[in-house]
Order: sequence, then C-alpha cells, then structure tokens
Amino acid sequence: MADSLEASSKIVTLANAVSVVRLLAIPVFLWLVINDRLLVAFILLVAAVLTDFVDGMIARRMNEITKLGQFLDPFADRLFIAATVIALAIQDVVPWWFVVAVMLRDALLGIGGLVMSRHGAGTLPVKWWGKVATFAMLFVLPLFLLGAVFPEVGVVTNPIAWVLAVVTVIIYWLVGFSYLFDAIAIARRATREGADS
Repeated sequence: MADSLEASSKIVTLANAVSVVRLLAIPVFLWLVINDRLLVAFILLVAAVLTDFVDGMIARRMNEITKLGQFLDPFADRLFIAATVIALAIQDVVPWWFVVAVMLRDALLGIGGLVMSRHGAGTLPVKWWGKVATFAMLFVLPLFLLGAVFPEVGVVTNPIAWVLAVVTVIIYWLVGFSYLFDAIAIARRATREGADS
C-alpha cells in the first residue's frame, strides 16, 4: 500500500505490475475454489496477500509511487477480499450475512468515491486504521480457508478466525463511515471553493 506522497503519472512500473498480477489472480482463485482445489487456492491467496505488501514496498523503495498505483492497490485489495468472502460462502465456510457485511462496506466506499468525483475532488487520504482494517481482513480470510483445507486444523483456527472476523468487520465499517464522512466534507469544501471562485 503505497503512501500518497508526490505521486507521479507513470503507468509502467514494477509496483503497478505486481498489482496487476494480483488482479489477474482473482479469477484463477475463484476457479480453484469452485473446482474444490482448496489447497492451491489457499497458497494463491497467501501469495496474493504477500504481494499487497510487496507492491507498496517496491513503490516506496524505488520511488515509484504513482497515481495509477494509488488506485490499483486498494482496488485489488477490495476485489480480492470480495472474491474471497464469496468463495468462502460457496464452500459453506462462512455464512452469506458475512459476505453482505463485508461487501456493503465496500459499496459505501464506492458511494464516497462517486460523491467526490462528482464535485471534482481528489482522492481520499489514507488512514492508518484503514490499513489496519484491510490487513486484518487479509489475515482473517486465509485463516478461514486454512480451516477448510485442513479440517483438523480448523477446529483450532476457526474459533480464532471468527473472533478476529467480528472485530475486523466492526473496524471495517467504522473506517468505511469515516471515509464516507471525509468524502462528504471534501466534496462540500470543493463546492464552496468553486462557488467562491
């Protein structure tokens, strides 16, 4: 997750390529889950989670923080999270209410983005607790899948995963509302500045 400082307009960078690979892995992951190849799906999911840290680290160390990367990285995160909760529900690992709880929050962020774009405002500043919420979700979901791959391990990991999941969803929603309120405030400020000019 690259910081939003002095983002360039470059498109072709190593960090962006890593984000694109993560996006391309989503349909492969879903295919693996649908075809009950859960071990390979688990390995792919863990690899995808690791790339989430790799692309941000590469962008900072190589000074390749880009506007495209600022969009691609969180977009890939949200899409992979959505795909994973759907995959887990298909496998009856998590109930569908959990899918709705996670995806409605991302819909909330989407509304915030539309509000901002309508008023010509820029992107929302990244919050540290937003990063924590995303990291927690990317940790909990593979833990659920691990329990599905190895049921004997799931006896231990699933209760832990559920405690973490409930806490994570609460944080996820709190961050979502915070971003939405920020988007409304930024849009109002942009409207006032436009009226003044």
